[in-house]
Amino acid sequence: MENNKPLTFGPINSRRFGRSLGVDLSPNSKQCNFDCLYCELTKSKTMEKQTISILPKYYIKEIKDALNKYPHIDVITLTANGEPTMYPYLDELIDEINSIKKNSKLLILSNSSLIGKSEISSALLKIDIVKLSLDCATKKCFKKLDKIDKSLNSDEMIQGIIHFSKIFKNELILEVLFVKDINDNNEEIGKIYEIIKKVNPLRVDIGTIDRPPAYDVKPLSKEKLEEIANKMDGINITIAHKNSTKENAQYSKLEILNLLNKRPLTNDDILNLFDENSKLILDQLVNENIVKIINLAGVIFYKTL
Repeated sequence: MENNKPLTFGPINSRRFGRSLGVDLSPNSKQCNFDCLYCELTKSKTMEKQTISILPKYYIKEIKDALNKYPHIDVITLTANGEPTMYPYLDELIDEINSIKKNSKLLILSNSSLIGKSEISSALLKIDIVKLSLDCATKKCFKKLDKIDKSLNSDEMIQGIIHFSKIFKNELILEVLFVKDINDNNEEIGKIYEIIKKVNPLRVDIGTIDRPPAYDVKPLSKEKLEEIANKMDGINITIAHKNSTKENAQYSKLEILNLLNKRPLTNDDILNLFDENSKLILDQLVNENIVKIINLAGVIFYKTL
C-alpha cells in the first residue's frame, strides 16, 4: 500500500537513546494486540494482525532522505501506533535498514507480545537494541492492565522473553510501566522481579503514567517508583524523572556507597537526588576507582566495583 502520511518523525532527543529518528509502522491508525489502560492513544479493540500495511520500499526512501538531511542520528527507532512486530514485512525492513543505517543503531520498541514466535525473534536478532515491555507477571494483570488480545497467551509471552534473552547478543532492555492499584502490589512486583532476574537484561527502565491515558487510571508517585526500584537488588534500573522535582539531598561517602550497593544510579538519579557536595564526593569515589561509570545502551550508570 502507498501512503500519504509521513512514515518517519523527528529526529528527537531521547533521554535514554540519544538523537532518535522514529519510524512509524502503523501511520494511518492504531493497530495493536494490546489495549493498555495507560496508552496515550485512544482506546480501541485489539487485533491479531495488521490490516493496513505500508511496503518497506516507502519506508526506506523516507529513512534515506532523513539520514541525508540529518547525518548525526544515534538510533533509528521502529515503533508504531500500536505494536511494531505486527508489521508483516518486518524482517525485510530490518535487512534494508541495516544496509543503509551507517553509524546509526537500529532500535525497536515492542510490547513483547510476539517475541515467542520464531519468525519474530529471528528478525529481532538482527537489531542493535531491543526494548521489550513487561508490565505484568500474572495472567490477571495482563488481562486487566494490558488488555491483551484473545490470540495471546501471557505465559508464552514471558517464556518468549526469557528464551530471546538467551540467544540475543546485542543490547536488551526491559521496560515496566506501573499503574496505581493495578501492578504496584508486592506480589506482582515480586513476580516481575523474578522474571527480570531470569532475563538479565542490560538495564530495566521503570516509569509510570506521564501523559493523558486512554482510561481513567492513575500514576505512581516518584517515591513509590524509588521504593520499587530499591526492591530489585542487582538490577541496572533507570527511573523516569520527567515530572519530578529535584531533592538535592546531602549524602555522606558511606551513604553514597550504600545507595550504590543497593542499586546502580543513573545520571538522572544523581541530578535529581544529590546536592552539589554529594556530587563532589561521588566524583572523588570515581577518581579513586571505588565507583565506576558505565554506559548501558546510551544511559550512564554509577556502580560500585
